[in-house]
Amino acid sequence: MVLSELPSSEYNPFYQTYVMALDEVELIEELKRGKSIFLSLFEEIPEEKLNYAYAEGKWSLAEALVHIIDTERIFQYRALCIARNDKTPLPGFDQDTYVPYSNADNRSKSDLIEEYKAVRDSTISLFDSFDEEAIKRIGVASGSKMSVRALGFIICGHQAHHVRIFRERYLA
Repeated sequence: MVLSELPSSEYNPFYQTYVMALDEVELIEELKRGKSIFLSLFEEIPEEKLNYAYAEGKWSLAEALVHIIDTERIFQYRALCIARNDKTPLPGFDQDTYVPYSNADNRSKSDLIEEYKAVRDSTISLFDSFDEEAIKRIGVASGSKMSVRALGFIICGHQAHHVRIFRERYLA
């Protein structure tokens, strides 16, 4: 499954930023490559910089990392429900209400990295288990049509989007 096979009709236009953050990629390979890139980036960040935010009112690096983990978990759950042909419309979530309750700024770098690895490995395993029919299945999430494959690419693009922000605003 490559990105060029994903029609824009399979996701809400809100997610276009994340889809466009990717080059022409194959989904499972990009999930694996994204994991490697993300871990390399975070290995370089000093522990004392985890609580750094580039501006007043912006998330710290730790909060942004937990946001990526939370979002991946939620999108992973959506993909599972839709792949299993659950017709229940899936709710949206407000990222800004999650972050203050994440306890991110009280966690160690190694703890955050281990959680990220566990979630990404679970995502890779889940998407690798989907057959051609399941990956193309469409359900409803946040009030819009959403395919399983779109969720996979959005997970990848969401992380790529934040990696760019980390490099430009937190680590420059």
